Amino acid sequence: MRFAVIVFPGSNCDKDLYYAVKDGINADVKMVDYRENSLEGFDAILIPGGFSYGDYLRSGAIAAHAPIINEIKRVANLDVPILGICNGFQILTEIGLLPGCLMKNQQNKFICEDVELSVENNQTVFTSDYNYRQILKIPVAHGEGNYYCDESTLNELNKNNQIVFKYCSNINGSVENIAGISNKKGNVLGMMPHPERALEEIVGSDDGLKMFQSILKSHMDRVNL
Repeated sequence: MRFAVIVFPGSNCDKDLYYAVKDGINADVKMVDYRENSLEGFDAILIPGGFSYGDYLRSGAIAAHAPIINEIKRVANLDVPILGICNGFQILTEIGLLPGCLMKNQQNKFICEDVELSVENNQTVFTSDYNYRQILKIPVAHGEGNYYCDESTLNELNKNNQIVFKYCSNINGSVENIAGISNKKGNVLGMMPHPERALEEIVGSDDGLKMFQSILKSHMDRVNL
């Protein structure tokens, strides 16, 4: 299996994701520049956290117009797994692959701490190795992680089981404690917490490792059909 980590100006979690794949699950991974226009040959796409383009205008707003974006949209329609973390989540909402938006935290300050998440959907390619309602300890680091959508969109998210993660305690004002959502097909996931920073107990938690293992396992299951 081959992973692509998309790198924008201002990305600062790209190497974390690179080593999460390379060392965490021993899979092939390559850093892909935002100016590229092809993702041919990759089996999963990872969009890292950070401050793409300095978060000018709005988090993810400028990155949404980068050359690589059209290709991300194309492979999303081919059911390629796409994981956007923190700023990656913000970018996925900006380009319309996920509904809703990420606003400034309710407290109007940057939050950097370990939080507890509940796995609300373990039937995705990203969460199959977790148990339903399993509690995870995963770090967050964001100033604009307050997820918002209108009532009709929220009803759709609940109806289609698209809410994948919820905060056990609402840290930023997100509607219904939402920490991560998927698209209807389940191949695109956006989340504010950083699973790539929770791969070993020595750093406080290894609860993030199963996310990358889930992606790898789902791919192997498809290949072996």
